[in-house]
Amino acid sequence: MKVLILGGYGNFGKRIAQLLTRQGIAVIVAGRDSAKATELAASLPSGLAEPATFDVMSELPRQLERLRPGVVINTCGPFQNTGYDVARACIAAAVHYIDLADGRDFVTGITQLDADAKNRNVAVISGASTVPALSSAVIERFLPRFRSIKSLIYGISPGQRTERGLATTQAILGYVGRRLKPCAGYQTRYGWQDLYVQAYPDIGKRWMSNCDIPDLDLLPAKYGIEAIRFSAGMEVRLIHVGLWLLSWGVRLKLPIDLPAHARMLLKASHWFDWLGSADGGMHVIVEGEDFPGQRAIAKWFIIARSGDGPYIPAVPPVVLVKQIVAGKPPAPGARPCVGLIGLQDYLDELNGFDVKTFEFNSWEFGEH
Repeated sequence: MKVLILGGYGNFGKRIAQLLTRQGIAVIVAGRDSAKATELAASLPSGLAEPATFDVMSELPRQLERLRPGVVINTCGPFQNTGYDVARACIAAAVHYIDLADGRDFVTGITQLDADAKNRNVAVISGASTVPALSSAVIERFLPRFRSIKSLIYGISPGQRTERGLATTQAILGYVGRRLKPCAGYQTRYGWQDLYVQAYPDIGKRWMSNCDIPDLDLLPAKYGIEAIRFSAGMEVRLIHVGLWLLSWGVRLKLPIDLPAHARMLLKASHWFDWLGSADGGMHVIVEGEDFPGQRAIAKWFIIARSGDGPYIPAVPPVVLVKQIVAGKPPAPGARPCVGLIGLQDYLDELNGFDVKTFEFNSWEFGEH
């Protein structure tokens, strides 16, 4: 079985290709740039990768018929203003579909394809990335300890010198300074505001600000969380605070079109690489009541050094593809990637990378 990776030579696509081929799973590296697709395919284990050059939006149905993949992994973001044409084409071709979408409405709305996916006996999984795949896996890890979850505070702060892509930059800039949809515990929030400082093991403190992700709808509905807050942070304080200042310009309705300048701003951000590192982290802080009714708190961190952070969001599609290859695919239907991957299965895929997890809680202490 071959796995067709759309955007296969991009920031996440190439890492998914690396993770799959190192386990003997064949991939097709697809995109519009023939040279980049060919170069990446040539760098992967011999016989396990081939390039394909085409425009996803106009040629995918014909290419699915020609290439006949067993699974399609869609990394072609940003997903915030994208429809479901790619997923529908995969359903029509009876091909399993997985994406790394972080668009709140896109991921939560994937269920509208549920009946069609079931009719074609395929799984359609959206949001197979750090959030909500890893965030829900961490909650599942602690869930047996909690009678109720009062609050979930979590976020991600990549290292300044960690590779970052244009699609992710465009997605973030799309909601900087804009009023976000309400979520559990918060009626009024604005993108990249509500500054706070989060301390991480090993890598120190990072400034954090509001981000808009599917979890804000999905996790309270799934786990009964009363208040949820997700933030992201830049390692270099100057960049973080600079974007915070820009968010006020957008909030005050000044004529600022940040997404239109995403490419320039991404390039400019690299001018400050000398001020940062290649080390990033994610924190998850769960607070609530245990079964005796006492206050319980759990803090979980994952720290990635040496620029290995982008492999973390690349893991969920790999785990799902391995399930499909093993003859144990997710049940047919369309759903967000919530509670579909166990935490240990997730971490097992990161063996060999410079990644470490920490856990602090009110009932015991451990470092892994």
